[in-house]
Amino acid sequence: MHITAALTLFSGFGLGTLFLPVFALFFPLEVAIALTAIVHLLNNLLKFIMLGRHADLGVLWRFGLPAIVAAGFGAQTLVWLSDLKPWLEYHLGSRYYQVMPVKVVVALLMIGFAMVELAPKFKHLAFEKRWLPLGGLLSGFFGGLSGHQGALRSAFLIRSGLTPQSFIATGVVIACLVDLARLSVYGTHMAGALTAGNLSVLVAATLSAFLGTFLGNRLLKKVTLAMMQILVAVMLLLIAAGLGTGLI
Repeated sequence: MHITAALTLFSGFGLGTLFLPVFALFFPLEVAIALTAIVHLLNNLLKFIMLGRHADLGVLWRFGLPAIVAAGFGAQTLVWLSDLKPWLEYHLGSRYYQVMPVKVVVALLMIGFAMVELAPKFKHLAFEKRWLPLGGLLSGFFGGLSGHQGALRSAFLIRSGLTPQSFIATGVVIACLVDLARLSVYGTHMAGALTAGNLSVLVAATLSAFLGTFLGNRLLKKVTLAMMQILVAVMLLLIAAGLGTGLI
């Protein structure tokens, strides 16, 4: 997992985007999303300690408050989707597979956000400052639903007149708020699954995230950005295909 965390530093994809497919290989998808949220929050709390004082309070109010509210609705949507019956059931040889609604929805989001991250025309996507509340709603909702919040958050914050340091700090604080909001919902519905022998996994994943960030910084000058983005996108699309067809 520290390799996954290292990729986040220079791939263009966030920690949650890359950790989710890893967890999804071993846990039910809704539990994987919740576990990823915990690691994501802990990793961002470390950044908050270092940078939080530079966050812009005005942007936090206009973007962060709607994001918190929307994250709760997104998390509730995830719980609702998780309770739906399979859309399709089939056999492949001697093995039995189910196409679950929650997996199809998350798979489509993974594909969509992967393509947005890679498409040249979206590289400079940005919105005027007056759209901050809308950005908070969208980023928060998708953050609560699947954890995909970073790309939208950046697109709406980039023209907010923030300094580079304030831009990073404000994004970190907003990410922490969204994670806290969605975890409050996840914990209510998945407390048993999250605590059932997963503490060691969370500790290992969190330490790996910290180590991966360090390793990524050391490797930054030795790896081609475009190569890593393509590699990560291919991995995400393969995982999404597995989720959407019920193979994972």
